[in-house]
Amino acid sequence: MIRLSCHGAAKQVTGSCHLIETDHARVLIDCGLFQGGRELAEENAQDFGFDASKIDVLLLTHAHLDHCGRIPLLVKRGFRGRIISTAPTRELARLVLTDSAGLQEEEARRAERHARHRGDNAPTQPLYTLADAFHSMDFFDGTASYGQPMQVADGVQATFMNAGHILGSASIFLELRDGGKTHTVYFSGDIGNPGRPLLDDPQAPPAPPDFVVMETTYGDRDHRAWGASIDELIDAISATHARGGNVVIPTFALERAQEVLYALSLGMEQARLPRHLAAFLDSPMAISATEIFTRYPEAMRAEFNARLQTNDPFALPGLRMTRDASESMAINTIRGGAVIMAGSGMATGGRVRHHLRHNLWNAAASVIFVGYAAGGTLARLIIDGAKHVRLFDEDIQVRAQIHTINGFSAHAGQSELLAWLARCGAPHKVFLVHGDYDRGMKAFSAQLQNRQIPWQIPGAGEPILLR
Repeated sequence: MIRLSCHGAAKQVTGSCHLIETDHARVLIDCGLFQGGRELAEENAQDFGFDASKIDVLLLTHAHLDHCGRIPLLVKRGFRGRIISTAPTRELARLVLTDSAGLQEEEARRAERHARHRGDNAPTQPLYTLADAFHSMDFFDGTASYGQPMQVADGVQATFMNAGHILGSASIFLELRDGGKTHTVYFSGDIGNPGRPLLDDPQAPPAPPDFVVMETTYGDRDHRAWGASIDELIDAISATHARGGNVVIPTFALERAQEVLYALSLGMEQARLPRHLAAFLDSPMAISATEIFTRYPEAMRAEFNARLQTNDPFALPGLRMTRDASESMAINTIRGGAVIMAGSGMATGGRVRHHLRHNLWNAAASVIFVGYAAGGTLARLIIDGAKHVRLFDEDIQVRAQIHTINGFSAHAGQSELLAWLARCGAPHKVFLVHGDYDRGMKAFSAQLQNRQIPWQIPGAGEPILLR
């Protein structure tokens, strides 16, 4: 008997966590954090829907928080198996998980202060601590290589294939022995947008799988072309510079920050942006991620590696990488002419909220969103046209120019998702996960219906027998 159940990213975008059970093994694919509004944040502390101590192995597709962010909690609740990933994913996960733990501790302290002001002296516990995050790293095995089958559990063989999403990301091909038969399941992880400058395109599975579990983040639409997106970003920065305002770019530390730097370097190369444009990468995590990039040239496109040797986009003339909080605060004394890249990408926390506070009200400024914004996040509120937002207990009027450039997305659009699936042959069934239920999932399922491809949208924890 082989059973699949989805304990995250089921009829929603975040919290990826999928369990495969055979008669001999329990294999978890990802263990991500739910991101978005308060209700989703509270969901992180709930039961996983399975016994963490009974999981034999965790296979991690990549190091984004919505795929790895509950790993310390999994270990805290009894997991003692191996966590298998590629080497870059292991390095990036350490960075992401320690950053997340720091934010969890900070949020707990803030909640406790507010509770004391209300007369409630009960202690507030973080979801997990820095110590928990460091402890979870003891279970990591970063030895997976693309295209190389690995025996990961009794009767379970896994092959990691390049997903082209972020550095080290993978789709995972499972071969599961059940009785005298072998069943195959291909987990997409997050599928990259092909034709990007930094990473190679997503790979096909090593063989046509029986079942596919695939993401549908952009199952309802395609992205703007990469070249047009670069042009739009450069034009928006140039226009803001001419107005005398600052540009604030809420930036995901992994991939997006590096691609924006690449775009800035192109703008300077083409003389469309000043050669010594004041640019700030104001994210300790993004700075560290950029350093990790340079350690894995084999994981990037050959053309991009060649560019690193001649016109390194990570070393622009006017670029300042600000790790210290004091350096970050000093940026807010700059009234115009700066490009400020800071986390978090959805503006749910981090330094970008301070920069938004100092620039959103200014009609000369611009805020440029270059990534996905989940419902309930500050980024989504601004994108959807909010006239006022609440930041640090202050009402801020939104007068800055707001730009949304979806061509920078690290996710494949609808056409690319369909092309990726076509390379999987003719699976018995496709399970749709990791998407907005009313938009991405329903739209993509309609595409599959038109093509007579069997599909299902699993509910949270719903047991599904694979036969």
